[in-house]
Amino acid sequence: MNLQTGKLYWPTTLLNAPSYDSLQEDIKCDVLIIGGGSSGAMCAHYLSDTNLDIVVIDKRKVGFGSTSSNTALIQYIGEKTFTQLANSFGEEKASRHLQLSKNGMMEIEEVSKTLPIHPDFVQRDSLYYASDPEDVPKLQQEYTLLKKYGFEVDFLTKGEISKLYPFNKEAAIYFKNDGEINPYKFTAGLMQKVQNKGVRIYEETEVKGRDIEKDSITFFTTKGNSIKASKVIIAAGYECLDFKKDKNAVIVSAYTVVTNPVKDFSAWHNRTLIWETARPYIYMRTTADNRIIIGGLDENIEYAKQRDAKLMSKKDKLIEEFNKLFPDMKVYPEFYLSGYYGGTHDGLPMIGIYDDIPHCYFLMGYGDNGMVYNMVLAKILRDVITKGSNADLDNIYIQTRSKL
Repeated sequence: MNLQTGKLYWPTTLLNAPSYDSLQEDIKCDVLIIGGGSSGAMCAHYLSDTNLDIVVIDKRKVGFGSTSSNTALIQYIGEKTFTQLANSFGEEKASRHLQLSKNGMMEIEEVSKTLPIHPDFVQRDSLYYASDPEDVPKLQQEYTLLKKYGFEVDFLTKGEISKLYPFNKEAAIYFKNDGEINPYKFTAGLMQKVQNKGVRIYEETEVKGRDIEKDSITFFTTKGNSIKASKVIIAAGYECLDFKKDKNAVIVSAYTVVTNPVKDFSAWHNRTLIWETARPYIYMRTTADNRIIIGGLDENIEYAKQRDAKLMSKKDKLIEEFNKLFPDMKVYPEFYLSGYYGGTHDGLPMIGIYDDIPHCYFLMGYGDNGMVYNMVLAKILRDVITKGSNADLDNIYIQTRSKL
């Protein structure tokens, strides 16, 4: 899958990233993790504290798939709001999902403190504003529901917004204690940490076929080697769909720019994450070296050539949208890309378990908060593999049930 095209920013922030050999022999393990991005690294993190023999492989370099283009806004609310999820699944299930996401955010922060490579995690608040006056009642309903379940939010009026920012919006929800992170550094640091704990990691190792047995599954690499495992986690991001199509998954095209470094952020209250009620929406955040990431303008484009043909015009449009909010901040797109973005029809990430691929778990943390979802799902899979079950898998995140 042609995941992204353009000039990538995150790999430039870690020029001497750890590297790993490709697989050159036949091996066995207890758990094989296919995917060396953030989701694979998180699975390895949770399983590295068990007595299981863990192997991670990736067909690229570690972190060079979708992780290298992840904008990494660390939040618990996604494109489908609390209100929408509650309407679909009920308040109890929706609130549990949000609380698990909140827990996942906190665990990302705590893990970040332990890594040999600092991932630039910073706790940030978020501003979620009404793109149109007609959206204000929906914001008020969302705010009421969030407060009901104890989430730290404030409701800002037009006057309160204009005191904090150089733009006027009718209303906004102000979320406390979200965050931002460098996903590439996080993944590189986490992989280095789990390798030191005994996890075997192989880059540039691609699988092309499999042999299913009663108690194990063997994957074969394009170079002719084999990996036999009792359990397999396919944590290949959007490329999970190359292994198994799923009707709940939605792949669209999205666009991102990263600007030049900015000297003065005084007009940007607390350097909050910013996004809006419009769909598709524009979102923005800052970076450790004082750049601005602006993303959005998603389109339902399936083919990479069509997606990439719009990159130059989308790049300019994203800067234009930013300037509507911050007209006095002089920025230009120093990095820019077009890429695939995965979501789900129902708004929840999912773990796929399929009858025709036994011994395998598909980790699909699809949605706006991919890193957060991956942390939640990786922890659930740790319990499923080591204990045989997890209540949240059964109640929230499972896509297709089969015999574990």
